[in-house]
Amino acid sequence: MAAVASPVAVVTALDGSRPHGTTVSAFTSLSLTPPMVLVSLDERSQLLAVIRGSGRFGLNVLGAHQVGLASVFARSGPDKFEGIDWSPSEELPRLPDAAAWIAAEVADSADAGDHTILLAHVMAAEPGEGYPGPLTYHRRSFGTHTPLAR
Repeated sequence: MAAVASPVAVVTALDGSRPHGTTVSAFTSLSLTPPMVLVSLDERSQLLAVIRGSGRFGLNVLGAHQVGLASVFARSGPDKFEGIDWSPSEELPRLPDAAAWIAAEVADSADAGDHTILLAHVMAAEPGEGYPGPLTYHRRSFGTHTPLAR
């Protein structure tokens, strides 16, 4: 699957007032009516446990300028938000300057090997400022998309 380019996002949730988050490349739009998204999280993820408790998550779709954030949230560790600016939006952690923001409520989940797939209703969605190029993950590295000349 390393040959498949994927978009990159940081999934976030709150445990009380403590933010949690992780970088994912397994997410997609699922339905237009009603608006839904799909996110896949590792079964061992502390974030998944938080989302199971709250039933909600934020999806911060990253732009090409946010490789640093993708790297920070991709690592293991107890406090990935240390030194990271964020603000509450829809009572979920929102990262600044993302290409898009989605607040979602889990409708269903399915076990899938060592991951859990979350099917969620979109409660709010906003594009980022301007239009930053998308951040992608391909061949085990972060990059971006370059449109082909027509």
